[in-house]
Amino acid sequence: MAEPFTTLTSLPMPLVRDNIDTDQIIPSREMKSTGKTGLADGLFAGWRYTEIDGREADPDFVLNDPYYTDSQIILGGTNFGCGSSREHAVWALAEYGFRAIIAPSFAPIFSGNCVRNGILPAVIDADAIAIIEKANSPITLDLSAQKISIDEGKSWAFPIDEEAKAMLIEGLDAIDLSLKMANDIATWQKADRAKRPWIYLGANQ
Repeated sequence: MAEPFTTLTSLPMPLVRDNIDTDQIIPSREMKSTGKTGLADGLFAGWRYTEIDGREADPDFVLNDPYYTDSQIILGGTNFGCGSSREHAVWALAEYGFRAIIAPSFAPIFSGNCVRNGILPAVIDADAIAIIEKANSPITLDLSAQKISIDEGKSWAFPIDEEAKAMLIEGLDAIDLSLKMANDIATWQKADRAKRPWIYLGANQ
């Protein structure tokens, strides 16, 4: 289970580039395990470090700016998370500490991977993102109200489907969501076993 998401207040880190793909989020050379941990060091490695295989921080890349050290929100561009479907990209973002990404649009598979790993993909238009970026101050994401607000008094609504919203608020992954229906599943299986006992291994033993 992921940490439940209700409200989040954080300084957003601006990475407003269109078509940021999953190989840019975490290059394939950085995926050295099949687990969800040990990936944060490779997050945005192609931009974050001065050499391909090195670990010398590039001071011009925003992730290395001390001002954004505690940021838990990314401001992104259109089609964020495009490219391959690798879930490692979301695992790396989550392990680093990001809980939300705000962008005009997301690649569908990436968006789904975010939800399953406790990261909120919030969609607002590019003009609103430009206002937030210019303000360069903490913002508040309220998932229950589906609203993003800034200290200047401006706010924007964002859409999210009910299942994704419930998963984030309750901190559920896809398996957890299925287990919520365990009683219904068991009832169906019992009825189906009575109707078609021959398909259940050992049913007549």
